Amino acid sequence: MQTELSKKLGVEHALFGFTPFPAVAAAISRAGGFGVLGAVRYTAPDDLKRDLDWIEAHVDGMPYGLDVVMPAKKVEGVTEADVEAMIPEGHRQYVKDTLAKYGVPELAEGEASGWRITGWMEQVARNQLDVAFDYPIKLLANALGSPPADVIQRAHDQNVLVAALAGSARHARKHAEAGIDIVVAQGYEAGGHTGDIASMVLTPEVVEAVDPLPVLAAGGIGSGQQMAAALTLGAQGVWLGSIWLTVTEADMHSRALTRKLLAAGSGDTVRSRALTGKPARQLRTEWTDAWDDPNGPGTLPMPLQGLLVADAVSRIQRHEVEPLLGTPVGQIVGRMNSERSVQEVVDDLTRDFEKAVDRLNHIAGRSPE
Repeated sequence: MQTELSKKLGVEHALFGFTPFPAVAAAISRAGGFGVLGAVRYTAPDDLKRDLDWIEAHVDGMPYGLDVVMPAKKVEGVTEADVEAMIPEGHRQYVKDTLAKYGVPELAEGEASGWRITGWMEQVARNQLDVAFDYPIKLLANALGSPPADVIQRAHDQNVLVAALAGSARHARKHAEAGIDIVVAQGYEAGGHTGDIASMVLTPEVVEAVDPLPVLAAGGIGSGQQMAAALTLGAQGVWLGSIWLTVTEADMHSRALTRKLLAAGSGDTVRSRALTGKPARQLRTEWTDAWDDPNGPGTLPMPLQGLLVADAVSRIQRHEVEPLLGTPVGQIVGRMNSERSVQEVVDDLTRDFEKAVDRLNHIAGRSPE
């Protein structure tokens, strides 16, 4: 599965895998794809350094990248404490009442509450980049539009390609004007923050809008047939995220959550603001239902919602309270019905891609090359 972009990056398959797990990112690159580590949870630079050291030791010299969450516009002088102070007391009480309703225990005394949603702050992302640029990363992706101009220039000075996610052709054009190198066209079906346009419509629109920049198709892709379709629509590769959540290398810390993912169908996700305040596709749970309940207080805008629910989500995950337990995941969850290694997933994807291409060649009356 070779394209001009995959050849430029020196990978066997034009298959880009986004994941929060270092072991998964390294395994994707070893399997011939391009692993991309999500950095938003690394609020401490030393933690990111530790995991990049691990990837370097386990990637067998293959290329990999980093995904950050960096706003294009800078907000001066705002701290996490300032943002916390904006959260209404009624919303805090709603969280307490919902957790009490389901009997969610407190965390043990002295136990950290886990990741807090602070990666949206520019300085956090800049600290991550100060670490990352000491490593031979080949790609920097940004999930909140184009990075600031100085970051794009810094990446280019180090021969690092810059990618940005887009949910519309208009967003994609802004990325091209900002000087990024790759646009990730992320359709409605995708897990996490996503827009309103489905991948089948979005991909060719973005390809046309930013030509000749390469485009990666994202959202609802989890089979070789879908990868072939993406390339037929003009993409130079695919960007996969959800499919890696149930691989054996993923460190989910929750067997209950893995079981829920394996049992879920493609209709068991919902775009909800419950996690961060922006629409994000995730498993539908009684937690998301509570925040969509018209009798509730409703969600707060980003980043207030993320800070509001961070401790609650940690408690739900730590104690595996199944009715409330969820995670960002795309509609492709309906195909994630067995635990496989990263290598097995890549093998299945590329094998089915070849079959799809052969079928198209047969329909077109061409012999396979």
